[in-house]
Amino acid sequence: MKYDTLYYPYASRRNLVYGHRGMVASSHPLATQAGLHVLHEGGNAVDAALAVAAALTVVDPANNGVGGDCFAIVSMKGEPLQGLNSSGFSPEMLTKKRVEAEGHRDAVPFKGWLPVTVPGAPAGWAALHERYGSKPLIELFAPAMELSQGYALSPDNAPILNVFTRNAQGSKDPVLRRWLEGFNPQGRTLRAGDVCAVPEMGKTLRRLAETKCRDLYEGDLAECIDAYSRQTDGTLRGEDLAAYAARWVQPVSTSFRGHEIWELPPNGQGMTALIALNLFEALPTQGADVVEKLHLEMEAIKLAFSDALHYIADPAFMQVPPEALLSKEYAAQRAALVTDRAQTYAPGKPMHGDTVYFCCADGQGNSISMIQSLYQGFGSGVYIPGTGICLQDRGACFSMQAGHANEVGPRKYPYHTIIPGFLTREGEPVGPFGIMGGYMQPQAHMQAMIRLLDEGVNPQAALDAPRFCWTEGLCFDVEPTFNPAVLDALRRKGHVLNVVSGGQYGRGQMILRDGGSWVGATEPRADGSVIGF
Repeated sequence: MKYDTLYYPYASRRNLVYGHRGMVASSHPLATQAGLHVLHEGGNAVDAALAVAAALTVVDPANNGVGGDCFAIVSMKGEPLQGLNSSGFSPEMLTKKRVEAEGHRDAVPFKGWLPVTVPGAPAGWAALHERYGSKPLIELFAPAMELSQGYALSPDNAPILNVFTRNAQGSKDPVLRRWLEGFNPQGRTLRAGDVCAVPEMGKTLRRLAETKCRDLYEGDLAECIDAYSRQTDGTLRGEDLAAYAARWVQPVSTSFRGHEIWELPPNGQGMTALIALNLFEALPTQGADVVEKLHLEMEAIKLAFSDALHYIADPAFMQVPPEALLSKEYAAQRAALVTDRAQTYAPGKPMHGDTVYFCCADGQGNSISMIQSLYQGFGSGVYIPGTGICLQDRGACFSMQAGHANEVGPRKYPYHTIIPGFLTREGEPVGPFGIMGGYMQPQAHMQAMIRLLDEGVNPQAALDAPRFCWTEGLCFDVEPTFNPAVLDALRRKGHVLNVVSGGQYGRGQMILRDGGSWVGATEPRADGSVIGF
């Protein structure tokens, strides 16, 4: 891969970082330091990732936590890529009838007990550690446990805590008001630099480390969750927790510009990015000017989502196999629908046949792409007293449409938005990448890979470039860093563009091989950092 290491065509607060003995990139400097500490102490890339994962539950609690899910793609030297899906299923008590009985006929709500699914992240940490870890979990979680005693809030996270403080204070639901007990008991207005402590999370992480994370599924933590759920008319039970296990899966890929882009298979939406790249490749982009190229990118992502939102679900309920959706021939058929005007698209008929992202690499050539999330900010808002745990709201991704592959139901995996990515060339690992942000994630993966592999800019510039986010129909949010003349030309093609500063455009990290070293890039839209040594 060739690119100019000194050419940064977009406004950025970052430059490329190089290191040959290891590298860590995450959305929070303190979490990055936790992973780097583990590498300095002789840990491998997976050890470092587990340290980052635990630290992020402390320093970025709105976006991820013990009560959420995680996914990973692991590249260990000499082995094929391995995928981990540690997303939780719905409780046995979550039925469509119950959702409707509580007054929600069109969609599962985002807050309260109804959207809660089994937390998968701790089981995923244990699975990664069992297969690849070289150091005890208590050692890997030590930086996070220390941070739980007090850390300085970042400019990015203090405002988020203030928003949720106001929401909890204004809520009439005693379950949602209980959030204050765990994250801001004094109800303070917080600023960057204020010291925040979450000692309950430190105790929870210690308990998880000492039990290889089983305590959440069969121990005291499981009993706490079960008891609180029964007390407050919740849906989650100890039996649901005990039945859960993380799943090792085979990553899926597509070829693009001489490389292979890897994502995880359903129930995650990673295939959406691959479908979009297939569509873009099938469109007449050669010689296209900037307006025409952006138009084709926008049409490709809309086409990809029209299929993804219809077909991707719990694999046991999918109506078409993943390979049919990833077919180059199918992409060519779908691409033929694109004209020089913006359109909306119906699902095709293929032939049968708030989140944190981070990545780590070590000096032995191993690397990991990992992502974990509570979905919406602080997930369901359901806080388990005395534990530091907020439960996720992944059940809100279920459909209420009768007969839909993703229809809400018991013990079912919902459509999932978080997706780690990985890049190879002729089968050889190049490195991990990812960009968080709900339904923005596949859109950002597509845009970053086009910038990197089609336009040939360096990894940092690929993350710096202005992004668009499809919202619905013909509508896109776009960053104000786009050229206004380009946006006007796109509007003349029928696109409805809303210039939104600070919107949901994702936050990414990237660590790639460059000769005998690693080169890293981090998101300019967040407090992220990348450090190599």
